[in-house]
Amino acid sequence: MALPVSPTAVATVASGLTPEIVAASQTGMKAIGAGIAIGSTGIAAAIAEYGIGTAAVGATAEKPELFGTVLILTVIPETIVIFGLVVALLLII
Repeated sequence: MALPVSPTAVATVASGLTPEIVAASQTGMKAIGAGIAIGSTGIAAAIAEYGIGTAAVGATAEKPELFGTVLILTVIPETIVIFGLVVALLLII
């Protein structure tokens, strides 16, 4: 009767990696993934803010009564960064 052995345990023994090295590598990959989640959403929000902000300044200059609507439209891309933060926290936890 064979003992149940996980594929991860076989791979670590076969490659000479200790469980501590594997755990550290997994922690590092989680951190890299969280950084990518925050960084990519931050860049995407910045690009969106650039386009919306430019149009918002022009619209507000022509019609000052649009300020409230324009303010809401410029805040919407920031929710992308909040979603990235949530994903990063879920990856780390």
